[in-house]
Parts: sequence; structure tokens; C-alpha cells
Amino acid sequence: MSMAPTRLTATERREQLLGVALKVFAQKGFHKSSMNDVADAAGVTKPVLYQHFDSKRALFIAALEAVGEKMIETIREATHEAASGREKTTAGMVAYFRWVMNDPDAFMLLFGSGTRRDEEFAAVSARIEKTTAEMIAPLIEADVDTEQQRIIAHALIGMSEGASRHLIQRATKFDPNIVGEQLASLAWAGLRSIGRKPI
Repeated sequence: MSMAPTRLTATERREQLLGVALKVFAQKGFHKSSMNDVADAAGVTKPVLYQHFDSKRALFIAALEAVGEKMIETIREATHEAASGREKTTAGMVAYFRWVMNDPDAFMLLFGSGTRRDEEFAAVSARIEKTTAEMIAPLIEADVDTEQQRIIAHALIGMSEGASRHLIQRATKFDPNIVGEQLASLAWAGLRSIGRKPI
């Protein structure tokens, strides 16, 4: 006796649609993708898709926000148990590069040029970056004030983003532990030198 397929709850369906939309947008870009593309890829009708998202733009923004939340939560969980500043730096970097390796589509959706060229999408991306920087800033153990911590946090984000873009665009296989530890060492060495007079 065959069992009837389990019906997804509204929350589960929304998460499924966001996951599918992420892949569609990452492969085709926002402008070349359609709601039909997403619905077909998800195996649902377009009216079902519109029950959860009013428009393609709303769907793209929701995908951006979901990706950003996942990245932030990944870093937060990794740094929560770390004891020292150096351990937090390393744990955060390794977790971030593991996220990039496991989901390059998510990285390109969030940090890709297509997102940055659209004013509304860029604002969402900037808000996610600001939230990430505010999370990272208190972890920075250096003899600087709060505002300087934020500036350094944004610099660390930019450094990590640049390295990630290089790895993805070259389709380079990488070990997130090695890359994360290398950049953490670079960041830590720089942080420890802040406030010292140059020789």
C-alpha cells in the first residue's frame, strides 16, 4: 500500500522555494530569471509561488536575506565557544570559508555584481554586511575604540570577500580550514600590531 506524499507546511514550502530560487538566480541572474523558472524548478505551479512571494523582486530580496542570515548564524555559532581572541578569529574565518565552499551560489547571490548594481538589492546586501561587522567588531581584541573596531571589522569582511571571489571565479578547490587559518593568521598579526609604533 503506497503512502500519500507528505504535504509541506507553509514554512517548509517557503524554505523550499527560497532554496530553489537561490539556485535559479545564481545560475541566470535576476533579470534573466522568471517566476516560471523558479516554479518549474520547484515542481509547483506559479500561483503557489505567488502565495508566498508577491513578485520576483520580493523573492530575490527574501533569498538575499535568508542567505545573509545563514552566513551570520554560521559565524556566530563558530565563534560562540571560542575562548581567546585568536581562537575566535580562526573559528570565524574557517566557518565562513566552509560556508563559501559548501554554497558558492549563496556567496555569489549575496556579493555578486548583479546584486550590487541594483539600488534596492545593494541596500539589503549592505545591511547584512553591517550586521556582520557589528557582530565581528566586539571580537576584535586590539587597543582601539568602538568605531575603529567597526572599521577593522569591515576591512576583515572585505578581505574575506575578495579571497572568496578569487577562489570561486577560478573554480579553485580549496580546504576551508587551511584558507581560513591562513587569513586568520594574517588578520591576527595585523590586529596585534595596531597601536604599536612602526620600526
